Amino acid sequence: MGGMNRRLALLAPLAFLLPLPAMAEKIPLRTISDYLNSLTTVEADFTQVNSDGTISTGKIFIKRPGRVRFEYAPPDRSLVIAGGQQVAIFDAKSNQPPEQYPLKRTPLNLILAANVDLARAKMVVGHTEDGTSTRVRAQDPEHPEYGSIELVFTANPVELRQWVITDDLGAQTTVILGEMKKGVQLGARLFDISAETSARRN
Repeated sequence: MGGMNRRLALLAPLAFLLPLPAMAEKIPLRTISDYLNSLTTVEADFTQVNSDGTISTGKIFIKRPGRVRFEYAPPDRSLVIAGGQQVAIFDAKSNQPPEQYPLKRTPLNLILAANVDLARAKMVVGHTEDGTSTRVRAQDPEHPEYGSIELVFTANPVELRQWVITDDLGAQTTVILGEMKKGVQLGARLFDISAETSARRN
């Protein structure tokens, strides 16, 4: 699968190994919703496991609501930006304008919303606990065909550790988050699709 397709798989919808507590109780959906709504800005390293088994790394910047930036490390150097209700995929090997589509068509939109409410009818289609973490699988109740996102949390305190996006074709992309820096200053330029497009032309 090509780089562009992997980017699409990542955002067309959004389980990792690390030391975890021996036992955990299932985190309530209300607690998870409150946690997600408390996130304003986040910066973290990430590891992405693509549907074809390849692995990418990079840095992610989140500014809720509605903005995220994935900077892929060399040799990839691709870039994905969500801002202004659009998602743009910049291919490092191409001089063409970025491929764009509406953010609302991606499951990642569910956690970037201004008000995350996982208790909304038919949004959560899975809520399980495996002894170490709580997993919540969510989809757009009005457009389940857009795919789903499975969020993985640990407790005490609640922390988002990874997500698994399943796109409309069933392909899965896993994003594993490193240590999150919260409340950081993130400039608007990071999420400005037009500015990034112009800069790449010059």
